[in-house]
Amino acid sequence: MTADRKAEDGGGKNGFAGFDPKSIEPYIVKDPESLAVNLARAAEQLGKAASAWLAPRETGEKTDGFGEPVSDMVKTLSKISEYWLSDPRRTLEAQTHLLGSFFDIWSRTLHRIAGDVATDPTNLARTDKRFADEDWVRNPFFDFIRQAYFATSDWAERMVNDAEGLDDHTKHKAAFYVRQISSALSPTNFITTNPQLYRETVASSGANLVKGMQMLAEDIAAGRGDLRLRQTDTSKFAIGENIAITPGKVIAQSEVCQVIQYEASTETVLKRPLLICPPWINKFYVLDLNPQKSFIKWAVDQGHTVFVISWVNPDERHASKDWEAYAREGIGFALDIIEQASGEREVNAIGYCVGGTLLAATLALHAAEGDDRIRSATLFTTQVDFTYAGDLKVFVDDDQIRQVERSMSATGYLEGSKMATAFNMLRASELIWPYFVNNYLKGEEPLPFDLLYWNSDSTRMPAANHSFYLRNCYLENKLSRGEMVLAGRKISLADVKVPIYNLATKEDHIAPAKSVFLGSSCFGGKVTFVLSGSGHIAGVVNPPDRSKYQYWTGGPAKGDIDQWLGKAKETPGSWWPHWHGWVEKLDKKRVPARKPGGPLNSLEEAPGSYVRARA
Repeated sequence: MTADRKAEDGGGKNGFAGFDPKSIEPYIVKDPESLAVNLARAAEQLGKAASAWLAPRETGEKTDGFGEPVSDMVKTLSKISEYWLSDPRRTLEAQTHLLGSFFDIWSRTLHRIAGDVATDPTNLARTDKRFADEDWVRNPFFDFIRQAYFATSDWAERMVNDAEGLDDHTKHKAAFYVRQISSALSPTNFITTNPQLYRETVASSGANLVKGMQMLAEDIAAGRGDLRLRQTDTSKFAIGENIAITPGKVIAQSEVCQVIQYEASTETVLKRPLLICPPWINKFYVLDLNPQKSFIKWAVDQGHTVFVISWVNPDERHASKDWEAYAREGIGFALDIIEQASGEREVNAIGYCVGGTLLAATLALHAAEGDDRIRSATLFTTQVDFTYAGDLKVFVDDDQIRQVERSMSATGYLEGSKMATAFNMLRASELIWPYFVNNYLKGEEPLPFDLLYWNSDSTRMPAANHSFYLRNCYLENKLSRGEMVLAGRKISLADVKVPIYNLATKEDHIAPAKSVFLGSSCFGGKVTFVLSGSGHIAGVVNPPDRSKYQYWTGGPAKGDIDQWLGKAKETPGSWWPHWHGWVEKLDKKRVPARKPGGPLNSLEEAPGSYVRARA
């Protein structure tokens, strides 16, 4: 038993007496020559990574826009510094608080080394899976680093929270930037301050770094000069072969989308077809990952005739395609095709995330034009009011939007990697740094995971479309206010009278539940608000047979979401059957199953060619 272990058990009162040398054996370099050779090989691979990064910049193929984001971060955080440095008393208070925390940690560390019992203070006693290795607590050196990290990051967050006289947006940005810096500077991200990394580097004589730097070079080359962080083994997946394999046909296409109709699996189907409008920021097959997880297959099996919009992965030809184009050539086009293929004019519609925002805006436009083909709408994690839009608002102010628009004007689109990075930054401690550590420092290949394969399959955004979305929704919140203009008309969600099934997810970091809840009040008809457990993806892609999570149902979405939740009914498992029951109550008439396309000739097998185009 080591002195550290004795300390935890309340023993060992005489310093290092009883110290077990075996406890430090994993940290002692046993083959310095092999380590030196491997460090040299790792440096060689790092040089290849640097060359892969430099090559497209030297040819002018790629230019960096690091300056403006960094400038915005420095400008934002400097306002926090100004507050604390403008008054000597505040400066002293801030310094005293941080130094006091360090002295407390140092005192506890000395007590532990002396063999005394020393536990974390209440505000540091936390569970964090980044610090799961037992040496983070058992070893006094790493324990000191862990506590110092938490104390410093907590202090930095407090500096932001307690700063006065700042507007809400600046404070929100400052808090976000501090979290990003804290995540990046975590001691878990460095070899010499992470006990597991240190041990593995010593055990392999640095072979892990050779492999890691090789993977880094490969990932920068794959990103054509940008780091394409691999989160899964993409070689294990192929669209249309073992992912997105529900049988169906592409029955039509426009410049912005393909329309897929899926083959029926029941003898009769609901008379009213179902149209799914997914987000164009990602690809539709998140709803068709595999037969066990597929919402599309499940809906087909319940007797829905399912049509899906598969958005084009745009390039410079689509630069001028704006929201009206996506409403007309996407949703409107799909409605026309559904009527030709099925003979049915009336449909139920689903919109997911920004696809739901577009669907809601299109419903308002249709209401103004007297188009009543969509008879009900289901919105998955959809914001129509962006007051509480969460951390994505950090990236949206007039200066940052102008910067994005300048970038898009050169190519006609926004690179898919830019949006992917923004989404990953919302949960950097889970979606960026663990993969950085595992891939490039441990040298481990990521495991195959279909959801992360989909997450890595990013799409571009047309310049006009993306600019409209950022300005009208995130920046000016025009849709909720009845001020958005589509097709030359000012549209209002209050004109939307069709029944709405509005699904939020409790842990959503992209469309926060509070934001979705508030948007329910914008519509002019009856809204059924449902809250699902988990987050933006897992809360939606939750098949009934897995019996995971839960959902809450209750009265009208009015007042505060916490008050609503306090009175709501909790039901274990998936919300999918509840939604299907809601649709059947609207119209449960059935007709003989339909063949994909009907009188139309199919263009190709599902999932089509548009979804296969990679950014």
